[in-house]
This record gives sequence, structure tokens and C-alpha cells, in this order.
Amino acid sequence: MPQLPDLLVSAIALIRDRRVLMVTAREREVYYMPGGKIDPGETAAEAAAREAFEEVALRLDPASLDELFEVRTQAHGEPDGRQVRMRVFRAETDASPEASAEVGAVHWVTTADADRCPPAGRAVLTRLAASGLID
Repeated sequence: MPQLPDLLVSAIALIRDRRVLMVTAREREVYYMPGGKIDPGETAAEAAAREAFEEVALRLDPASLDELFEVRTQAHGEPDGRQVRMRVFRAETDASPEASAEVGAVHWVTTADADRCPPAGRAVLTRLAASGLID
């Protein structure tokens, strides 16, 4: 069976009070980072900024996003062996994130919520905590 290509995605890490912003899709309980697939011709930072606007109504300048790290792990809801490569960008804004039509709710999350996250989200929480950014 041919190897499925990695899913290339970008996400934002908006951190306040030692918590990071995550969202849930409508009618679902899984927490995930605001973000999504990188479109053709788009940089990872541009994708992160676009998805932040589409999902949580934040207007972010891609040039202001600081890439923190990339996590690579099993893709949630995909066949075994399909990997997601998520580039995570630190976002800074005083604006309040709001759930869009794509998103059911916004949540401020710590490592205590890791059991509600898919593998990539758990990996991000672990890395953010190891960096001293969240609890």
C-alpha cells in the first residue's frame, strides 16, 4: 500500500495567563489548535493567520507570527501511519477570540486538558509546557 503524504498544517498558539487557546468543532468534544491545512501558494504563517481569522475572528499579520516548533505525529481521524506536520506559531493580540461558524466554542487550555486533544494537540501542550509557557 502506498504511503499517504503527510498533512501539512499550521496553527496559532495564543497564550494568556499560562493557558493556550484551543477550539472545539460543533457537536464535538475534541480540543484542537486554531489552524488548518496550508493552501497551495501560501506560506505556513499565512495559513496560520488565515485560519485564525476563519476560526476565531482574529486578524493577525503573518509577519508578526513567531514560529515556535513543528510537531509530527499520527493524524487524527486518518488511516494509521498518516502523519500530520503541524507548524505552530506564537500569536500576540489583545483582541478577544470568538467562535466562528466553523467552530463551536473557544477554550483556554492547560496540560490538564491533554486527554481531550488529538495526538498533535497533546504534543503541542507538552512542548508549550516544557518551554514554560503554559501550566
